[in-house]
Amino acid sequence: MANYSNYQSDNAKYGIANRNNYNPALNPTVNPKGMEQATAFEKNLDKYIEFASWLRWYPDLFLDMIAPQKGALKLHSDQRIYLRCIVRFMSLYGVFPRGYGKTFNEVLAMFLIAISYPGIELAMTAQTKENAAELLKDKYMEIIKYYPMLKNEVIETKFSKNDAEIAFVNGSRVDILANSNSSKGQRRKRINIEEAALLDNETFMDALQPIVEVPRSTVGKLAVVDPEELNQQINFFTTSGFRGSDEFARSLRMIGGMVDLTGEMILGSDWHLACWYGRGSTKAQIKKKKETMSPISFAQNYMSRWVGASDNALVDINKLLKLRVLTSPKFKADKDGEYYLGVDVARSQATSNNQTSVSVLEVKRNKNNKITQIMLVNMFTISNSLNFTQQALRVKQIRKDFNAKVVCVDTNGLGVGLLDELLKESFDPYTGESYGCWDTLNTDVHPEIKGSEKVIYDLKPQSANSDIIVSFIDMVESGKLKLLEKVTENQINIPDEKAAELFAPYKQTDLLVEEIANLRLKHLPSGKLAIEKVIKRYDKDRFSSLIYALWYIKTFEENIYEQIDDWSSYVIAGAGASIWQ
Repeated sequence: MANYSNYQSDNAKYGIANRNNYNPALNPTVNPKGMEQATAFEKNLDKYIEFASWLRWYPDLFLDMIAPQKGALKLHSDQRIYLRCIVRFMSLYGVFPRGYGKTFNEVLAMFLIAISYPGIELAMTAQTKENAAELLKDKYMEIIKYYPMLKNEVIETKFSKNDAEIAFVNGSRVDILANSNSSKGQRRKRINIEEAALLDNETFMDALQPIVEVPRSTVGKLAVVDPEELNQQINFFTTSGFRGSDEFARSLRMIGGMVDLTGEMILGSDWHLACWYGRGSTKAQIKKKKETMSPISFAQNYMSRWVGASDNALVDINKLLKLRVLTSPKFKADKDGEYYLGVDVARSQATSNNQTSVSVLEVKRNKNNKITQIMLVNMFTISNSLNFTQQALRVKQIRKDFNAKVVCVDTNGLGVGLLDELLKESFDPYTGESYGCWDTLNTDVHPEIKGSEKVIYDLKPQSANSDIIVSFIDMVESGKLKLLEKVTENQINIPDEKAAELFAPYKQTDLLVEEIANLRLKHLPSGKLAIEKVIKRYDKDRFSSLIYALWYIKTFEENIYEQIDDWSSYVIAGAGASIWQ
């Protein structure tokens, strides 16, 4: 309302509010001719100013005013607070669950800001431009459905697979950008960042923060930068992520900003609030999801909890997330590709518990045969409802698909049962095809068929636990390890019957990252390292299968010129501190 007060004082000073009382001595720059014939707009200018200020301060009440009598959207109290905060504060951080409606409210606020500030340029940013374009298009159609009067403010829309733009009659514009270096050099007046939990601070500082460097100027011949306008506003919206990440730290800093009254605001809720208002999934549906989702996924997506280790984390979560650069998984071996498998055997027969996990690693070397990259190109889980004969067959099928040089198997405990079956010839029960009989590289155990191919590395991790942990940390810190990028299921643009198969490796990688984030280092009195879980009941099988294969590659394949003739000296056996404390 301060803007309106300024206008009132200026009008009174120059005699503009009532042109019949025009005094040329007060404002000699105004032409006195025809001042007696003030237009209806001029007579009511102070009311228009007050209305514009009211719209900017109470966007939810404005929406109530323009809503149609039939089929109107009834804004809930939390949505009203959301809208008022986004137009009143310099920076808003919103952490909300799936189905809350945060993106709808976000785009709705952008719509009203574009109407209220002529010539302003706003952008929604997301992980990719394709994702941002889809979000903006969907929410625009939804807004026009509920508030058809707003369509009169739009002069043109452009929507495509990787681009979206809404142009307004007053010269304002809303479009999209990506949360990546491809956005460097772009300029907008304000931006909203979607899925902020996936953003790292380096990309934000280098590519996104400079986007809002240039403030908006008011329109007209005497255009100025309004000091009371929220120029350079950056808002963050996301489901929760991992403790220790850059965005977790940012949210904590902004809480401090709220205390210090620096113009920052934090909002958030879990699934109960939206469910109570009747938005999103029902209570029964969400409870069913809880039964099928991992504890960490449910905590992030529906409880709005930042999860993982805050102290003594196994690895820096930001560095781990930066390793997610592989754009597509592999289901078959490339010609001349070098592959290794890591296998962790399920420890429980409960269907809700862990499963046998198989990691597929591809090694890349330079011209001197030094390893430059180790890529996790796929991960498979094998149901623990299958017996060891069936599990062994599936492991051999995966090995055949990738022509893996070595299969590193954890044979501790129940792993012995899988090893026994791998040492036998396996047959496909439907086709009768033989998948062969395997021998071990490092033990004197005899396979069913003498002279079988030496494929298995028999790993008992107890006495090598610290080395296994260190090798994993080294691969993350050095950046040699590469993982599949973050992809949502709706980004898989292929027929439904193949989408699930193609999406599975991305989902397995998501679960792997969750497992790693749930681990922290423990220093034993012996000076060795061990690992403990933050959430005790959460699985670790994917992580285990990965680190076993990484350890094997680092130990035996780092220098291919070292010829190993006597594998017996590399038998990992005997008692020792367990890797899992």
